[in-house]
Amino acid sequence: MQLIELRTFLAVAKEKSFSAAAQRLFITQPAISKRIQSLERHLGAPLFDRIGKKVYLTEAGTLLIERAETMLQLAKDTEKEIFNLHDTISGRLNLATSHHIGLHRLAPVLKNFSQRYPDVLLDIQFEDSEVAYQMVRSGQVELAVVTLNPVETDLDADLIAKLVWHDPLVFVSTAANLRIDTMQKLAEHPCILPGLATYTGRIVLDRFAQAGIALKPTLSTNYLETIGMLVSVGLGWSVLPQSMIGDLDALEVDCDPISRSLGSVINGKRTLSNSASAFLTVLEDYIAEDAVADF
Repeated sequence: MQLIELRTFLAVAKEKSFSAAAQRLFITQPAISKRIQSLERHLGAPLFDRIGKKVYLTEAGTLLIERAETMLQLAKDTEKEIFNLHDTISGRLNLATSHHIGLHRLAPVLKNFSQRYPDVLLDIQFEDSEVAYQMVRSGQVELAVVTLNPVETDLDADLIAKLVWHDPLVFVSTAANLRIDTMQKLAEHPCILPGLATYTGRIVLDRFAQAGIALKPTLSTNYLETIGMLVSVGLGWSVLPQSMIGDLDALEVDCDPISRSLGSVINGKRTLSNSASAFLTVLEDYIAEDAVADF
């Protein structure tokens, strides 16, 4: 089986159409048919049933689709390993990061990396941290710089997370008369929290749960900048990174400090490209320099 035939097979299976697959791959429909016929001859079994203008997987096609992606990924990993035998740092680096880290933390790192390695094309995707984790697991991106999962699960077994920034969280409000010093009293007032499915939202909810307090947010959103705006117009209190307090009032609540961890995540089963390894080195260098400056 040739890799180009497997790629064509997957395109037809996804589009359920030879013509749509041809458009997706930017080749002619006869070329698509020729590749599929060659693959079917090699395997000795039909892969598609053609019904009307659509095609459907046969039993053999269903078996092949379960393995074709694995075979192509193995070939891609092999190419990376061979490419990594060279010292060249170039090509495309697929990177995922959260909106908050991209806006408030990553700019100097990206600038430094681009200056050092101008031949690398950065492909940055801004996603929620939880989505970025999944992208690293599935191999859609080589690495992510996100809020780290506070509770490691079985899904994270193959992932390698490394702390980069310790990010203190602060209770904030704009109500001048809101002088609350306990979590119990705070829970009695309207609050706006990070999305309850996000790592940051879970950290806050877990802290209240540990104190035996059921917190019921009035509003929730995944975007911290939006939360800051909602708090600023008086819709409730919230918890934000210390770096985002701005003109908001920090509330002095009698409880242990709340924080989250920001850092890098890679898949331990994947071979990193030279550009990904170089990015992690730049990230570590930047953090080391930042630590010395703080000291």
